[in-house]
Amino acid sequence: MRIGVIGAGAIGGTIAALLDRAGHNVEVTARGAHLEAIRATGLHLSGEWGTHTARVRAAETLTTAPELAFVCTKAQDAAAAIREHSPLLAGIPVVIVQNGLTGLGEASALLPDSDCVGALALWAASYLSPGQVSVTTPATTYLGSGDGAPNAATLTVARVLGAVMPSEATANFTGCQWTKLMVNQINAMPAITGLSVQETLSDRHLRLIVTASLREAVRIALASGVRFGSLQGLTDTILRFVARSPLTVGQVVPLLMRRRMGRTPNPGSTLQSIRRGQPTEIDFLNGAVVDQAALIGRDAPINAALVGLVHRVEHTGAFVAPDEVRTTLAPLL
Repeated sequence: MRIGVIGAGAIGGTIAALLDRAGHNVEVTARGAHLEAIRATGLHLSGEWGTHTARVRAAETLTTAPELAFVCTKAQDAAAAIREHSPLLAGIPVVIVQNGLTGLGEASALLPDSDCVGALALWAASYLSPGQVSVTTPATTYLGSGDGAPNAATLTVARVLGAVMPSEATANFTGCQWTKLMVNQINAMPAITGLSVQETLSDRHLRLIVTASLREAVRIALASGVRFGSLQGLTDTILRFVARSPLTVGQVVPLLMRRRMGRTPNPGSTLQSIRRGQPTEIDFLNGAVVDQAALIGRDAPINAALVGLVHRVEHTGAFVAPDEVRTTLAPLL
């Protein structure tokens, strides 16, 4: 099958390499040194799903019409990438692999003649260097298209992707997006401190802050009428428990997240962007909670503070010491 992957970073690069290994005809988009490396020596995959060098076609934009496409750019870049490729994407299934809450709806509006399918990658991958990506934590990719049962396009994508990685077509995809947003609550602290996810969740003060931001986010979601989907052990019942628990009890959930990550240091996608000097997706992660709170006439001060600290690191290039993070956030807990 001809498959196009728009955005061959950590997530897109992994998907592209695995599909190439399975024998599909894959073309990817990339820029700068990453594009040059892929063209010169291929796209190198390592880590938990094995090693493979994918000799895929690569350019800044897709050059041929695919039969199936994956949009794996950062959330803030997705709309522009879709508009740029819309003539090639019309009428085919398009998989939107994005953090946040708005990607699938935005893509569906931009591509009215295409079957757009949402994808939530619960696995973790790192962009090691130009042309090299590595899977650090294996897990399932969840696929869906709205609030109801999976449609035909979703089931087709699940078959294709399921042949190369654990994948599942799911109902209540909107609720699953919210659950993934709760998982992404662990992303801000590494970007702020420069520490791995495991290190931040092992620090009891930072872990309580993450728990507080998670609890705040869950409360905003529940006040908005969200019914959380079940992802990777997180369920509506567990997240409701977090919403009503004191922080010392609710921290069991971040501790479980840390345990599932294993020992390979996981920087999180937000810290990876910081390290590459690129804008982060924080406005689509913790910022999405702040935006949703505003829509229902509430505040989300902890999530807003985390967004502010990530932007501070983006602008200054200097990480914030854990003690300063604790001092800054303590009055909000």
